[in-house]
Amino acid sequence: MTEAPIPVFDGHNDVLWRLWSSAGGLDKAVKIFTEGAADGHIDAIKARKGGLAGGLCAIYVPSNDQKRATRNADGHYDTPLAGPLERGPSLDIALQMAHIALEIERAGGWRLCRSGADIDTAMADGVFAAVLHLEGCEPIGADLSALSVLHAAGLRSLGPVWSRNNIFAHGVPFAFPKCPDTGPGLTDLGKALVRECDRLGILVDCAHITEKGFWDIAETSENPLIVSHSNAHALTPVARNLTDRQLDAVRERKGIVGLNYAVSMLREDGAENPDTSIDDMLRHIDYLVERVGIDGVALGSDFDGAMIPAVIGSAAGLPSLVRGLETHGITGPDLEKLCRGNWRRVIGQVIG
Repeated sequence: MTEAPIPVFDGHNDVLWRLWSSAGGLDKAVKIFTEGAADGHIDAIKARKGGLAGGLCAIYVPSNDQKRATRNADGHYDTPLAGPLERGPSLDIALQMAHIALEIERAGGWRLCRSGADIDTAMADGVFAAVLHLEGCEPIGADLSALSVLHAAGLRSLGPVWSRNNIFAHGVPFAFPKCPDTGPGLTDLGKALVRECDRLGILVDCAHITEKGFWDIAETSENPLIVSHSNAHALTPVARNLTDRQLDAVRERKGIVGLNYAVSMLREDGAENPDTSIDDMLRHIDYLVERVGIDGVALGSDFDGAMIPAVIGSAAGLPSLVRGLETHGITGPDLEKLCRGNWRRVIGQVIG
């Protein structure tokens, strides 16, 4: 009998954006997830095969004017930020993605979890434990009324920005080599947003925000510092990765950093090359554990939102990473913390 894969709870994926982008409407989107498809990183079949037991599933409103990185002869690039989005159309798209999430639940493809206990129950039942996340808060207006509505619908995590600016905060560009200190941080509205998230019990994610924004969140929020899908800037100096000082703050605040599988955030050369090894991932894991501690490091794949190592390929390939961790000497309780326990601790602490 084939041994069951080790369960993984993942800190970030863009499966809802991929399903929303697929042709065929709502019914087709739900069918793609529940019955599986040849392409894409996550569906119910791939998740079951690879042991992906749950994760934070992002509602992400795409930019119409996002530029592709243009690299020079040295492989360096500095992509301009996409322009701001209008609130109304952004809210429409967010609600469409939330509708897909609700219909997947009705079809039995996953369970939307509003508490740590919900996650435990779903995983025990063998059902994908999905936690709704908002990546970029353009759908939320200045009065924050939409935040309360989305929370009632199941939203339990958000990042104030994607890599663009909005009324709440400023985002970092996609750039290499570049530090994350690229501009202002939270606006006054952003600080009010963070305080309201603390009150409601919503995770605040520092991914995609400027370094100044990171420190603003640290000063404004009383909760652990959370960075769902970023790596070590000292190893791969892209603007999206975290400096040593940021990592030390995550440790001090008993927060969490989720390893991003995006190859451009793992490789020393910052290249978009799927021929990227498990060793590159382990190199970042080692560094993160050294700076943050084993209790503050987890997985944040960016499945369906980035180019990932071909050796993993999709959620079905997660056992390749788990085997690499075990061969590297990360086993027993430490492996459980990395794969799911650390996310469970932080989620339970913030949302209950």
